[in-house]
Amino acid sequence: MRMFGIRHAAVIAAVISFGHLSVPAGAQEFPIKPVTLIVPWPAGGSTDLSMRAIAETASKHLGQPIVIDNRAGGSGTVGPAGMAASAKPDGYTISQIPMPVLRLPIMQDTTWDPEKDFTYIANLTGYTFGITTANADFKTWKDVVEYAKKNPGKVTYATGGAGTSPHIGTEQIALRAGIKLTHVPFKGGAESNAAVLGGHTMLQADSTGWKALVESGKLRLLMVWTDKRSPSFPDVPTLKELGYPLVYDSPYGIAGPKGMDPKVVAKLDDAFRKAVEDPAVQATMVRLDQVVNY
Repeated sequence: MRMFGIRHAAVIAAVISFGHLSVPAGAQEFPIKPVTLIVPWPAGGSTDLSMRAIAETASKHLGQPIVIDNRAGGSGTVGPAGMAASAKPDGYTISQIPMPVLRLPIMQDTTWDPEKDFTYIANLTGYTFGITTANADFKTWKDVVEYAKKNPGKVTYATGGAGTSPHIGTEQIALRAGIKLTHVPFKGGAESNAAVLGGHTMLQADSTGWKALVESGKLRLLMVWTDKRSPSFPDVPTLKELGYPLVYDSPYGIAGPKGMDPKVVAKLDDAFRKAVEDPAVQATMVRLDQVVNY
């Protein structure tokens, strides 16, 4: 099931379409200093880990360091919105662009326009989402549904923020299951991991920042939201197998402020393309259950 309308799809297409540009000689002066890459999530989550791996390799191809700047808040929109409002379009400040940057302007008034306020550079990867729990009574998703039907609103779930794909996805699942859940938003996956581990929420919906916790037995993975079962967790059912005709992967990429020189965009695009093609980066993506989607 596609989550987004025509306008949303058009914006996503704009993100993806910036690949494979040639680099004219006039771009040779860029970069002459480190590049700041805003990651709009707290350190330690799956997006932070993947972006650090990609940035480290991309910096080797750029010839300058790429410095990660974690700016969490607003469901991943504070960092990109701040960049769009105040950063120079010189290529030295760029940002990871999560789906809420594209989605929230459709849902509510925002200070940014995703079609006008960014220069899209490259699409990079997407997520494996799932619902986890540390609750001993929830062995399967069926257990959650049965409990929630008897106790409307008492099942709490943590996410990395309101309007994120885990939030929207969980609400759609709950609607189809005929249950009412209570959302508890945090600033990112590291915080939502802590919430469910500490028993502050009964469930967590997030991408694979929970992977090591599931593998160690500290959390139980009840479902994945991919089209097919995860190779890392072959015994865990997909949403479709549980009777929900839904697939969520939330592809994401990088962008800069509006008005960037196409020659600079091409240099950045080339460095990040080479990074996601690097075997070491791809190994990190496999470890995080993220598929390269350049």
